[in-house]
Amino acid sequence: MVSVKTLVSLAGVINSSYGGFVGTFRLNLPMLPGENEISVKLGVVKFLTMWNLCLQSLYFTICVLNDIAGSNEIAPKNPPLIRRIKDYMLCTVAFPVSMFVGLTFWGLYAIDRELVFPKALDPYFPSWLNHVMHTNIMIFIVLEMVLSFRKYPTRGNGTGGLTAFMCVYLVWTFIIYFYSGAWVYPVLEVLNWGQRAIFFIVLLLFVNSLYFVGEFVNKTIWGKELRQLERAGSHKRSN
Repeated sequence: MVSVKTLVSLAGVINSSYGGFVGTFRLNLPMLPGENEISVKLGVVKFLTMWNLCLQSLYFTICVLNDIAGSNEIAPKNPPLIRRIKDYMLCTVAFPVSMFVGLTFWGLYAIDRELVFPKALDPYFPSWLNHVMHTNIMIFIVLEMVLSFRKYPTRGNGTGGLTAFMCVYLVWTFIIYFYSGAWVYPVLEVLNWGQRAIFFIVLLLFVNSLYFVGEFVNKTIWGKELRQLERAGSHKRSN
């Protein structure tokens, strides 16, 4: 019998994969002020939203495979590789990046939508797809946090993996700017270089703070199980 967790994971795969497919192959977005042909041809691939959809598709696919061939035990003696990958991905990138994408998009949208999603895109970009890309991603990752146990890695390993991922994307935005002369996000067009540096630093600090939010949420939900693991570990070391 298929578990609720597996159904949620399958729904997560469908949501992110379908959103990525429609965003990549079914949209015909116009050229906006500040853009050029290179920027337009890249389409949604230039956005962190699309990177996150790919990340979620991969993560929830791994969840399904782990349900089938791995282990969901609280403390398996020899955790399968797929389980170790799944747990590390959730902690370091899947949760913080999904929450970062959703919160920053809707936060800037509420302040001034022209900074992230100009009204000129409305005829070409359906509102439901916006929710698939920026709302559902948070819902599914929170459900995964609630339904699946994991032990967080050391903070150095966790924040290191997250920071590396975000720095790779940051380099990608600079590559696009170097070759196209256009910034990925309109908000960067209205900032000078000093303000951009501060903007990037603040966002990097914010996404890392979401790592600690995830760690806190995990400890709140699975505190009893985590304490049992700690006691069992202490007992083994004392023997």
